[in-house]
Amino acid sequence: MKSEPSAYSIDDLKRDGTTSWDGVRNFQARNFLREMRAGDKVLFYASSAEPSGVTGIAEVSREARPEPKDATWSMVDIRFVEKFPQIIPLETLKSTRGLESMVVVKKGTRLSVQPVEKNEFDTVVKLARGKTRNSSR
Repeated sequence: MKSEPSAYSIDDLKRDGTTSWDGVRNFQARNFLREMRAGDKVLFYASSAEPSGVTGIAEVSREARPEPKDATWSMVDIRFVEKFPQIIPLETLKSTRGLESMVVVKKGTRLSVQPVEKNEFDTVVKLARGKTRNSSR
């Protein structure tokens, strides 16, 4: 999930504990929300930041349901899991072996909700914990 830190950051989620993730106004991103299940882990991504990148982990705590004001759109609840010691910048994601197919590293991908494969998730977590080397392609 992507958010601009000025709108809602990993620190905001840590403070709040949980939040409803609403306001998604793209059909493909909405459909990704609808596929989420309680317990699914989420990479929290700071967009339009210096640098943009993954800042931590959240977890789906309540599955998709219609937004109250417009049932065309869906929302989920997420809860705070972990803030990474350092942001994992987009440039690092782009240059890390095994993340070549990750949606966020592809040119022109701007969705606020994107799928992440388990191996991609695990690689990002290892990067955050310093357990893997950044290997240029």
